[in-house]
Order: sequence, then C-alpha cells, then structure tokens
Amino acid sequence: MVPRASFARATQRALRPQCSRTPNNRRTLASVKSAGYSYETGEVNGIKFASRDIPGPTTQLALVARAGTRFQVFPGFAEGLEKFAFKSTHKRSSLRITREAELLGAELFAYHSRENLVIGAKFLREDLPYFTELLGEVISKTKFTRHELHEEVIRVIKLNQKAILANTDQMALNSAHSVAFHRGLGTALHPTSSVPITKYLHEQDLATFSQAAYAKPNFAMVANGANHDELEKWIGEFYNDSSPAPPKDFPAIETKPSKYYGGEERIAHDGGNNMIIAFPGSGAYTGGHYKPEIAVLSSLLGGQSYIKWSPGFSLLARACRAQTQAHVSTRNLSYSDAGLLTISLEGKASHIREASQAVVDILKAISGGDIEKDDIQKAIAKAKFRTLEAGQNIGTGLELTGAGLVQSGKPSNLDGIAEAIEGVTEDAVKKAAKSLLEGKATVSTVGDLFVLPFAEEIGLHV
Repeated sequence: MVPRASFARATQRALRPQCSRTPNNRRTLASVKSAGYSYETGEVNGIKFASRDIPGPTTQLALVARAGTRFQVFPGFAEGLEKFAFKSTHKRSSLRITREAELLGAELFAYHSRENLVIGAKFLREDLPYFTELLGEVISKTKFTRHELHEEVIRVIKLNQKAILANTDQMALNSAHSVAFHRGLGTALHPTSSVPITKYLHEQDLATFSQAAYAKPNFAMVANGANHDELEKWIGEFYNDSSPAPPKDFPAIETKPSKYYGGEERIAHDGGNNMIIAFPGSGAYTGGHYKPEIAVLSSLLGGQSYIKWSPGFSLLARACRAQTQAHVSTRNLSYSDAGLLTISLEGKASHIREASQAVVDILKAISGGDIEKDDIQKAIAKAKFRTLEAGQNIGTGLELTGAGLVQSGKPSNLDGIAEAIEGVTEDAVKKAAKSLLEGKATVSTVGDLFVLPFAEEIGLHV
C-alpha cells in the first residue's frame, strides 16, 4: 500500500505544472480563432455560398435574399414572399412539401428582417440533397396562386396586423425607424392595419418581384453542418433555373444609401407605455460603416442584467434602480450601411419619465469624462462577448453570413470585429457620447402621453 504522505506529495507534484499552465489554457480557449467561427466560401453558377462543417448529425441550411422591407417595391411584398415560402410549386403541392418534410423529421422556417428574407430548413445531415433542391424549387417554381394569396397569405397578414395593434413595443420600434430613416430602413417591419395591402398585393406582381428578389446576385446560400464540396455540388445541380438578373419590366429594388434624419413622434395608447430614445448607431462590419465604440457604448449604457440576482454593472442599471416598474435596455441595431443605437424604456409611465431623464444625464456624464475606467473595461468585455456569441449562434450566424456575402462578397470577419472592440479607448467612447448629444436624437413615445415626456423636456435635440 502506498503511504498517504507519499501519495499526497505525488499528487501535489502532478498538479503543480497543470496549475502553472492554467492561465495559458484559458487564454487559448478565449481566442476567437480557436472557436471555429469561420465559414468556407465559394461561388457556383453565379450563386455565392458559405458553409461551416460543424461535427454532428444535423444540418441547417438557409437562403438569404436581399428582400426585406427596406427593399420591397410595394407595401407588404416582403411579408408576402415570406408567407409564400413552401406553398405550392410547379412540381409539388404545399401538402406534399409538408408531408415529405415531416417524414424526414425536418423543420422548415421563413422570416424577414428589415433587409433580408431568410428561407431555410433544419434536417438530418444525409438529407442535404433533398432540402437543397427544395429551397431552389421554392425560389424558382412557386406558383403564386390566387387562392393561396387570399385564403392563406393575406389572411395571416391581417391577423398579424391585429397583433401589432396591441404591441406597444413593436409600435415604438417601427416609429423610431420611420422617424430616423423615413423610407427604406424606416419601413415598418410588418404592414400596419392602416396600410391598404390588398391594393398592392397581387399574385402576378408578387411573382415578378420574386424574380428580382431571387435573382442570382441578390441571394446567398449558407449551411451549418454540411460538407463544403457536397453543398457546392448540389447547388450547381439544382439552381440552374434561378434568374441571372432581375426582370427589366418591373420596378428595380431600391438600393439608395440610408440617410439619418431624427425627430420625434408620439402615439397615444392605453395598452402599455414604451419610449425609445435612439441615435445614429453602427452599421454592419461588412458594409464599411462599423463603429466599435458604439458597441462598447451600448454595453456601457446597458440597463438589462445578464447575471442572475444582480442588477448588472451597466450605468443605466445603477441609475434606474429606484424605477422598479421601468425596464431599460440598450442595443445597437446594425444594417448594411447604417445603424440605430436604441435605448428602450417600458413600464409605468411615471417611472419611464424619471428613467428617461437618467438616460440623458448618463450620456452627459460619459461625454464629460465622469466615468470609471473599470466600467469601460467591463463594457468592452461585454461588447466582445455579445458580438462573438451572435456569430457562434447558428441562426443569427446564417443571416449575418448570407447578408455579408450578398453585400460585399464575404462573410463577417469576427476576428476583425473582436480586435476592433478591444482597441476602443476611453476617449473614443467619450467622443461618441458627445457626438450623439450634439446631433439630432430620435424619440418615439407610445402610451400615456399626459405623463410621458417630450424630448425637449429631458434635454434632447430633435
């Protein structure tokens, strides 16, 4: 039997080198390049694609088209294309598509953002050929029948319109974009009940718009959990019917650069209280409008806590502790050539009024240099984490990568973004806060307007 003392000494010797190497191991794990975020890109028959061969038995495949509400030629067209995904094609009925997907144990999805329309599927890895073909069929062979438009598409759109009427948060966000950008990015994410969609939504026009939205230069294919060579092979085989260019006899997809305006809008509503204070933010990294100091400023302002049992380190979390019935959150909404830094307040009207004043006071304190260095370091770490987490997330990564391929021919460079965030200085954050206060703000208020403040009452220029 080994003596206990000898065993203890041997254990200490064995652990000592491991402990000395622990910091190096941790630093390696924290490295961006070691996380396997990078996509392998390619192009076949004029179609850009990217893949990330993540080990595992399942695959997620998506088609990302530049056909969000910013680029729709008429109201409701982005939503119409989304709702027509996986409807009847010239090869299969919608019932057959549904049944075949169920037999393969797959999930189908479609959604749109302000810039992109995303159509995709989640399935077992060996079923890549079937679903690559199916997505190609959706974009090139959908029938766009009149009965499906009126009985299924428009009916669902009208139900969504009713839901938006009760969603004050969505109303405030749409209002903020409209005030900030007017047209383009200012178009509501979903058509409101006051929009006469039946005046514009016709099956023939929607079918023609789909040819522009799904033209080869306007979309990209992105896969997680797929072999790059296999994906290239099946795209080359199944996407020969895709239009090489948009139709000439139809209004072109608008691509004018976004312009920030700013201003104020107030909407009375008895279903809740929301206030959004917004400023020009940071665009996407691939679009050449990325501002890392805005990402750090967003984390520094914060408001929401990501640690259980803690109000959080952010400045707004501390400043608004007394306003227990007001929820405050800050985020930067990035687009290809613009961004919107939004500070959202939701809850009791009187508490929102007090918290909104705290927002302006905090921005003035940052611009004046009244901020701890430790808070800046925490904000940098949080901004870096949130960026890398978004890239690691499969769903978010699909749209970001596809959008980057369509806009600039390359996916987002997460290594470059992380390095840019790490290089942000305290002076850069101060200058960013100062420029926001000196420029025009965007303020959208929904709820009890008798209590909720005007922008000038809290010291903002609109």
